[in-house]
Amino acid sequence: MFGFQLAWADHPPRPKLIPRRLRPSLSEVLQTFSTVVITGGSSGIGKSFIELGAKLGPELQFCNLSRTAPVIKNTQLNLCHIPCDLGRAESIAEAVMRVESYLMQTVPTGRIILINNSGFGSYGYFPEPNLSHQLEMLDVNIRGLVDLTGRLLPTLKTRGGVIVNVASTAAFQPTPYMATYAASKAFVLHWSLALNQELKGTGVSTLAVCPGPTSTQFFRRAGLKERTVADSMSMNSEDVVIQSFRALAAGRSLVVTGWKNKLTAAVGGMSPKPLATWVAAKVVGRYRLRRVAR
Repeated sequence: MFGFQLAWADHPPRPKLIPRRLRPSLSEVLQTFSTVVITGGSSGIGKSFIELGAKLGPELQFCNLSRTAPVIKNTQLNLCHIPCDLGRAESIAEAVMRVESYLMQTVPTGRIILINNSGFGSYGYFPEPNLSHQLEMLDVNIRGLVDLTGRLLPTLKTRGGVIVNVASTAAFQPTPYMATYAASKAFVLHWSLALNQELKGTGVSTLAVCPGPTSTQFFRRAGLKERTVADSMSMNSEDVVIQSFRALAAGRSLVVTGWKNKLTAAVGGMSPKPLATWVAAKVVGRYRLRRVAR
């Protein structure tokens, strides 16, 4: 058994991807869905998922779960906002009941895309800025994602669909000064891949999206200045979403957005963990410790 496990690890089965020349357009792919349920659509990557999704699939119905409603200049957007605190179990339970009611009344049929996008980080020596912040991060980044997905999974299995979980390139190696955040995203990545395997044959699949530094409000929430990462090293949220939709169209289970991020993730993922941790500490510490917001 041990030898078999080693052999499998050395040569994992390759996913069956759709040849590029046979792939439908992104608009054609999104037209096979009726509804997008998304968390954290009020800003950043989540907002771009709604804006670009609506352009590519004008008939799509969007249901956003976040504390504040997104402000989007699209008069034809089919958007239902449900206030929800992803860090509180009771808020998620109430939101799911409203989502299911919305689906039954507005879009009773059709495949669903569930996008678990909500999440935030922190920067500094653990437990900075405070332990409460660290625990809330785990509640939103991990428990809220698992809770919401578990509650909506029966509906997804009945109607078919895709679960898109937004992880991070930080998921590929331990990251000092962002220890809890990186570990939470490692959970999202590995849980998504394992869940995708479990769901084979159910009509539901998962896609783990791993962006690198992105021009959003993430850094400010983490306690860093907004211009922490140089433009040459960051992506905009629209590009992240387009690459995510392309991966969804290709039937992939994992996408790292941007070639520089792919390289970083590959090196971090293949390096011995102690070495990857040491490198991450040098890079993150040297580049960002002087950029903490005051």
